[in-house]
Amino acid sequence: MILPCSRQTRKQRDEVVSGRRTAGILHLSTTVSTLSTRVERFDGPPTEWDDAVRGFGDWTHFHLIGWRKVVESVFGHECPYLVARDQSDTITGLLPLVRVKSRLFGHFLVSMPFLNYGGPLGEPEAVTALVDAAIDMATRETVDLLELRSRQPLDIGLPASHRKITSVLDLPEQDPDLLWKGFTTKMRNKIRLPQKAGVTVRFGPDQLGAFFDVFSRHMRDLGTPTQSRDFFEEVSRTFPDSTWFACAYHQGRAVAGGCGFTWADEFEMTWSAGLKSDRRLRPNLQLYWSLMERAVTEGLRVYNFGRSTPGGGTHEFKRQWGARDVPLWWYQHALGASKQTPSPNDPTCSWGPRLWKRLPVPLATALGPRIVRYIP
Repeated sequence: MILPCSRQTRKQRDEVVSGRRTAGILHLSTTVSTLSTRVERFDGPPTEWDDAVRGFGDWTHFHLIGWRKVVESVFGHECPYLVARDQSDTITGLLPLVRVKSRLFGHFLVSMPFLNYGGPLGEPEAVTALVDAAIDMATRETVDLLELRSRQPLDIGLPASHRKITSVLDLPEQDPDLLWKGFTTKMRNKIRLPQKAGVTVRFGPDQLGAFFDVFSRHMRDLGTPTQSRDFFEEVSRTFPDSTWFACAYHQGRAVAGGCGFTWADEFEMTWSAGLKSDRRLRPNLQLYWSLMERAVTEGLRVYNFGRSTPGGGTHEFKRQWGARDVPLWWYQHALGASKQTPSPNDPTCSWGPRLWKRLPVPLATALGPRIVRYIP
């Protein structure tokens, strides 16, 4: 596949698409380069990609190459991961992309779908070249929407959506007591409520099953299709050292659960859930506090609550911990009618959640993964 870079003229781009360049014949299986940068699909060893990822300051867990394996094996989506290289063949930038295509929802290129972050990493010239290559790919392949989910502002000339934000809490150095004392008296009293009710928290990969049981029921109650258990099992196998599963228990029953990831000095709670029937116990408070304690003890400095919609109930839950909001920069290039990726919260789809809430949990759990795989 040809991946043009930013400094090409329109004529050069047209020649690229037809397999020609002024310097001579160029076959469609080769790459296109500027004087200092070339962009190509990545087919090197996984360690080369991950070493490059960790060399860029804005990297996240979701830039790691293992996610390509998860997405391909669980969803069957094509993953055209791109790299920019300099004249010495060193990776100067990278962009993980996933194609999510269906007749019902549309055709999308997203970095990264189902997750909070992705987007290009690297030197400014490399990032520009990668974005131009992605735009060219989307245009040639009549993609409805290209969406690059960055957590940092980028100088790439695309409009950014801020419909989602994340909230983060700075952690003290290896002393959970300092964190506890930093909460308001009201917040500490809230956390004590599930503790007094006997709610306890367990960690470990053996909590995956209990987490999924809570998560799938929680998603049905929200009226949203759930990811599959296979998805979480593949995530756990691919990232055994950086995936945390945790469940809150009351009288031997799992009543809340979470799954998140560590990278650099950060932990993100990517998915969390609680049983509607046990809301009075407030088990999520004990779950989050226990995860914060663990993060501090392990030397992490940032607790990331994950993404939410500004002003929503989930957002307010996160702010009560003293978290600060961080805008997300989801850059978009729309070629069709789609101005954003599909969402159950879209008013035009409001009938869907109402119907989904009426389904028996086993049926919703069985059908959910077949739908959510196409909702990036």
